[in-house]
Amino acid sequence: MTNETIQTLLTRRSVRSFRKDPVPGPVLDAILEVGTYAPCSMGAQATCLVAVTHGETLQKLSKMNARVLGKDDDPFYGAPAAIIVFSDRDRAPCREDGALVMGNLMNAAHALGLASCWIHRAREVFDSPEGRAMAKDWGVPDNYVGVGHCILGYAQGEYPNPKPRKDGFIFSVK
Repeated sequence: MTNETIQTLLTRRSVRSFRKDPVPGPVLDAILEVGTYAPCSMGAQATCLVAVTHGETLQKLSKMNARVLGKDDDPFYGAPAAIIVFSDRDRAPCREDGALVMGNLMNAAHALGLASCWIHRAREVFDSPEGRAMAKDWGVPDNYVGVGHCILGYAQGEYPNPKPRKDGFIFSVK
């Protein structure tokens, strides 16, 4: 059985090579809205999103992220946009709630013709003094922790092929 939604979920891949073309504002807005509708623990909506399309800010975030890795390459792969997901660290399922938002963002991007990739280390970036200051300037509450960076843009080249599904992925209890 298949439909458009299932096809989107089956064909989305992480992309690590982006064209420089900007993400159109209405497309970014639609992706952000879908992020706000992600399932969340007890309906608390204890996440927030920061969309970044400013080139210098993206470069700064990429460098901060690379520093966590001890490298100086671009972990954002030249993507022209990123959405940073933050979640209330005082809630036990903060990572899970943020992960659901990240999933919605990546699937919405694919449904609208954009490529995406989840870039880790948002927690480390935004737990640093420099990161905390940036988040504060953006209006992110002090008790919120970085969950992930969803980088976005148009894919440079073809989407990667899916890896074969592993044996023993699904168990059934009847």
